[in-house]
Amino acid sequence: MQRFEDLAKKFATHFNHRHFPAQPATLYDADEYFLGIGGKRIRPVLCLMGNELFDNIVTDAYHVATAIELFHNFTLIHDDIMDNAPLRRNMPTVHEKYGPSTALLAGDVMLVVAYDHLLKIKPEYLRKIAHLFNRTAREVCEGQQLDMDFEKREKVGLEEYIHMIQLKTSVLVAASLQMGGILGGAGERNLGHLYEFGRNLGIAFQVQDDYLDAFGDPAKFGKQVGGDIVANKKTFLLIKALESADPERLKALKALLAGNAADKVEKVLAIFRDLKVDQWAFDLKEQYLNEAYRHLEEIAVVSERKEPLQALARFLVQREY
Repeated sequence: MQRFEDLAKKFATHFNHRHFPAQPATLYDADEYFLGIGGKRIRPVLCLMGNELFDNIVTDAYHVATAIELFHNFTLIHDDIMDNAPLRRNMPTVHEKYGPSTALLAGDVMLVVAYDHLLKIKPEYLRKIAHLFNRTAREVCEGQQLDMDFEKREKVGLEEYIHMIQLKTSVLVAASLQMGGILGGAGERNLGHLYEFGRNLGIAFQVQDDYLDAFGDPAKFGKQVGGDIVANKKTFLLIKALESADPERLKALKALLAGNAADKVEKVLAIFRDLKVDQWAFDLKEQYLNEAYRHLEEIAVVSERKEPLQALARFLVQREY
């Protein structure tokens, strides 16, 4: 069984080439620029790992992994527009560099090219893979809309937020694994546990992402630290703070959220620390990670084949970037 790092190198060799035509350069250069920024390529490599959990990696897994990576980058381009984010991986976002209109089109065409890669797989897999891919794409859009809706609401419950994160982030992690499992010939029971492993891992991943947005090192994280606070995003940290704050801190927190003070991020983080929501987030992350491990244990393959996924799961929820 191959480690994530080894499969990531193999996927990079497969993926790192020009994906778009030369003309019109004003459109396609934006796509190539964004792909060139790089990234961890977690989701496509999960597809390869899901395949290898059950059998040797097949060529179709690379086609599906490429489609997954292009789809993910499509969502990131559009997310950055909606969030008005200036940086992605320490580089200017597409809308900052090329303008919002070009960024919208660059995201759209990236999605179209993703489907071109899906069409390369064997016909006997296409219907099942395409159905899962489309369902996941729809759910990701639903999650993004809920995320924006929550910005306008004064109060969002923790369960509502977890549901949103499941759609926006977690289902793509789960589906990437499951698509690989389908190509590896897994049965329905194993596919179900593999999906649940990915779903719970995705939630744990987002808890860590919310934490890093607030408390991470910007040089390592690659994004504007405190961006969620500036945008008044309902994150795990903010929801817990609003639920657990005493009247005095609650009043102060709401006042900060209502304004745009220069020291808004610093003061909100101080309240988070006072309320120990950083420790609470760590415990919540571990809860979802343990549930992910439970489902991985239920998958009926020899333990040795699961070790790369176990190691990756631990890395993803302990990362600092």
